[in-house]
Amino acid sequence: MVKISEFQIKDVVNVSEGKKLGTIGDIDINLATGKIEAIIVSGSGKMLGLFNKEQEIIIPWRNIVKIGADVILVRHQTKYEEIEE
Repeated sequence: MVKISEFQIKDVVNVSEGKKLGTIGDIDINLATGKIEAIIVSGSGKMLGLFNKEQEIIIPWRNIVKIGADVILVRHQTKYEEIEE
């Protein structure tokens, strides 16, 4: 059994890019089935804006590749807002 508090201290890493997405801020649970539907990752706060709000990333449970001792590996496609030249 894994406790939610143990989940929240693990880094969430995208296997596609090898990039850290953040840590788990919340979990979406289906109350009818009792199953976890998705994890909600609190971003690293890199969005610059008027309110400097952290970006949240919703990762469906089916996109979790592996839960390790220190990290959770996920598959997630990101949209790039800027094109690097």
